[in-house]
Amino acid sequence: MTSQRLTVQEAAEVLETSVDAVRMRARRGSLRSEKGEDGRVYVWVNPDESETKHEPNGEPTALISAKDETIAVLREQLEAEREAHREARRIIAGLVQRMPELEAPPEAPAPSQTASEAPQTGAESEQAGGTDVQKPSEGHREPWYKRWFG
Repeated sequence: MTSQRLTVQEAAEVLETSVDAVRMRARRGSLRSEKGEDGRVYVWVNPDESETKHEPNGEPTALISAKDETIAVLREQLEAEREAHREARRIIAGLVQRMPELEAPPEAPAPSQTASEAPQTGAESEQAGGTDVQKPSEGHREPWYKRWFG
């Protein structure tokens, strides 16, 4: 039973698990590890020994431990995300409290038209001495280019 010194990535391939799972096992001490002179972490793996050994009850121990390690890593990531979102919600709540209340602009009452202010037709306009150009109806504005260039 000779152990091999492998990088974390190589050990993950040999053990058929994720890199994070190998790191967690090395951190917990279930895999012997050391830091090399180049700054890399090396893990000692015994390739002869089957990582999928079964316990007497028939459950594969390595698969269960890999699952447990993956769950632990995911829990850590979830907690980090929750903390980040908690901070973001706190900042947003502070900003919202500082915003002045938005008021709806007061609605202008619609002017009532009298008979003398009613829009004139082209014939009435000519009789009144006006031009044949009709005034735009209320609520309708002429396009900007017509107002500028006539």
